[in-house]
Amino acid sequence: MRDNIKKLVSAFSSAFDVPQPVVEIGSYQVPGQEGYADLRPFFGSKQFIGCDMRPGTGVDRIEDVHRLSFQDGEVGTVLSADTLEHVENPFQALAEMHRVLRPGGLLLITSVMDFPIHDYPSDYWRFTPEAFRLLMRPFASCVVGFEGNPEKPHTVVGLAAKGEMPRKALQDFARLTGFITYIPKTGQTP
Repeated sequence: MRDNIKKLVSAFSSAFDVPQPVVEIGSYQVPGQEGYADLRPFFGSKQFIGCDMRPGTGVDRIEDVHRLSFQDGEVGTVLSADTLEHVENPFQALAEMHRVLRPGGLLLITSVMDFPIHDYPSDYWRFTPEAFRLLMRPFASCVVGFEGNPEKPHTVVGLAAKGEMPRKALQDFARLTGFITYIPKTGQTP
């Protein structure tokens, strides 16, 4: 877990009325980050389910992101913080995240671009902002952003909704995360 991702998740939970349950994909807290990588405190008393492909600290349910066991429309919010680079098929993973979200549900994804290879247990991908826009194509609304050098950002961020994204919440999110440059989907302005 990186400091900038924790700030981003904090801003997300402050700006949006985050529907529950909140499901984190990639919740395993790698050795040395136990506690520090816990995103639960940002969501107060909301139901939070940590999911990962292996058991360990932070994991409530073992899940394969390519075939989530949640029912269609069962989840309010999906978080995937710096996990997609470790997923074999990110298109299938995003299709599953979309499937399990209820109408009005929210998605927050982040990943690295300019970052060393880090095997947890494998490291497959580096995403550009346009790659995130492509991955989130099934969502009704999305905003893609990045942090760092515009030619080679270190972090890529995607925020999507299975429906219309509340304009005020999106503006608040943009204000709270002023360190990120946003590239809105047509019709979505932060």
